Amino acid sequence: MKIALFIPCFIDAYFPEVGIATLELLERLDCDVDYPLTQTCCGQPMSNSGCQRDAAGCEALFVRNFSGYDHIVAPSASCVHHVRDHLDAIEQTDEVRQVRRNTYELVDFLHDVLQVKTFPWAAFPHKVGLHNSCTALRALGHASVSEIDQPPFSKPLALLSAVKDIQFAHPRRPDECCGFGGTFSVTEAPVSAKMGYDKVNDHKDAGAEYIVSADMSCLMHQKGCAQRMGANLKFMHIAQILNGAHA
Repeated sequence: MKIALFIPCFIDAYFPEVGIATLELLERLDCDVDYPLTQTCCGQPMSNSGCQRDAAGCEALFVRNFSGYDHIVAPSASCVHHVRDHLDAIEQTDEVRQVRRNTYELVDFLHDVLQVKTFPWAAFPHKVGLHNSCTALRALGHASVSEIDQPPFSKPLALLSAVKDIQFAHPRRPDECCGFGGTFSVTEAPVSAKMGYDKVNDHKDAGAEYIVSADMSCLMHQKGCAQRMGANLKFMHIAQILNGAHA
């Protein structure tokens, strides 16, 4: 199984430790991983802002970088959602469709493709609150949502439950948006900030020491809110915990 690692531009710029943890975790699981060195943005910011045509260059480069692999794996639900469902500013050739079909978010890849049940190297003796991004929930189906009558499930919770000594906080509104929403946090900053404060307080009131997510963009937003509030909370991507980080 030949895997290409796709690291979103904001993780590469601000949270390189998440990219490193993702690579190390995949290699621990005996995956043969490449990192295409000329990769850049997938085009999501332009597409989400209504500038679809402007995303064409990024999308074409993405396909050139990632064609020919069995799987493309990324630690970001929103970027994967764009590739799988909205990479349509370029002609939809067989190569493009194959890249879109073979792109996976990390949690989905671990849970659905590799079907990992144990992480014997991982222990995290802390109480964590799990944040599932709106995209992870409602586009990729990471977990059940409150507005749909369905049996409860959670892929990230199933993975984290295999980590030794971990405990879970249970916020009152676990699938509520944190207010990030990409460019929404810029164009509607006051609303975005208030939603972030509410989300941080919900986890804090539930007793969380850490807020953990598969989406570093949401954690970036919540971390800023927590710092402005003076809330003593820490933030960590799920890849870091599954890779064996302790704190």
